Amino acid sequence: MTSIEGLAITSIATDRTREPRLGYRAGAVFPPFGGDLAAASANAIGVTRHNLGSHTMAAPEDFSELVDAPDRGRVFTQTIKPGLADCAPSGRVRLDALARWLQDVAYADVEQAGLAQAAMWVVRRTRLSVERFPRFGEHFRVLTFCSGIGRMWAERRSSIIRVSPDGTVSADVQAVSLWVHLDPLGRHPTPLTGPEVATYAEAAAGRRVRARLRHPGPDAAASRRAWRFRATDCDLAGHVNNAAYWQPLEEELLSGADPHRIDAEIEFRAPAQPGDKVVLCDGKHRWIVDESGDTHASLIVVGA
Repeated sequence: MTSIEGLAITSIATDRTREPRLGYRAGAVFPPFGGDLAAASANAIGVTRHNLGSHTMAAPEDFSELVDAPDRGRVFTQTIKPGLADCAPSGRVRLDALARWLQDVAYADVEQAGLAQAAMWVVRRTRLSVERFPRFGEHFRVLTFCSGIGRMWAERRSSIIRVSPDGTVSADVQAVSLWVHLDPLGRHPTPLTGPEVATYAEAAAGRRVRARLRHPGPDAAASRRAWRFRATDCDLAGHVNNAAYWQPLEEELLSGADPHRIDAEIEFRAPAQPGDKVVLCDGKHRWIVDESGDTHASLIVVGA
């Protein structure tokens, strides 16, 4: 796969509203939709839209919405078991590992649907709402579906569901990501293809989503600390993978007692190469910037 560093994403519009210029993310690069709604999906593990868990944390109003699983349409599920490298010393699965789970299940989903060559997708925004952190030795199913579409982007909802030995299920983590749809050859934003729409539009149920950035820019009063992305953080696109952007927040969590829950949203603004960066912190806000001050990503964190 060739690098997409030269990609220039200009103004992108919904049917009615002109969106601002899109910075792109070259993290996980694959079409993030696919799969079937059948006995092999949600119903096979006793999960319905009514028992995916409740959200008791008060997230900011402008966080991405966590919509219910659809009554109709395609839902894909895959079994996951935490690996040794996914976990903190306490056995808690880290945020960057959860992000990797989501992108890996997304690729398995689209591969099963036969759409792996239809487009390249790049992450625009991800929200992780952790009601209970998964732990080593437990067993999980990741349930995922398309929860909204736009002209040249789409949204994916996912739930990480713990399956107990007695068969009971609990939704420990809820997630939602916005992905921008790119032509696989020209690497520029392009409308979704007919087969893609036919595959997942039913689950979206007509819900429209926008790609506009919502997080504020860095605060001049924010505290600063050094960070460094490694060459091993890069993926097939030759840029730092989206999961690695959760590591600065994980460093904070690992400095204290294990968190019981967290709700955090990250927006990706510009791709990063390995090297020295700066993490700016101001209350619930975090920004990962380069040494010149350009922002690679922003985070809003609540409930930790």
